[in-house]
Amino acid sequence: QVQLVESGGGLVQAGESLRLSCAASGLTFTSYTVAWFRQVPGKEREFVANRFRSGGYMNYADSVKGRFTMSKDNAKSTVYLQMNNLQPEDTAVYYCAASRTAIWSSQTRADAYADWGQGTQVTVSS
Repeated sequence: QVQLVESGGGLVQAGESLRLSCAASGLTFTSYTVAWFRQVPGKEREFVANRFRSGGYMNYADSVKGRFTMSKDNAKSTVYLQMNNLQPEDTAVYYCAASRTAIWSSQTRADAYADWGQGTQVTVSS
């Protein structure tokens, strides 16, 4: 049973940083692709970043490249999303997701992920 628990969200001002954590259980990083998505009310869930299970390749949305960095701690079974230079348009609920079956061509699609955390709110004021 895969469980994902996000933490670290909050309210910050534009230009500041936050680090989100996703504590994972029931999976191994070599077998699962783990991703971050975000969602604002009325919009579809948007891909942010992921670590593909095969080879550990990191992939980022163009909107966050150079500002966000995903990492993992195997000993803690936790993945992180370091978010720097946050902007108001980054305001959203951020979700951690995992997939055992995502393939390369579908890895940025929300429907490729079967397991989801409860989400953590990130609010960036201008």
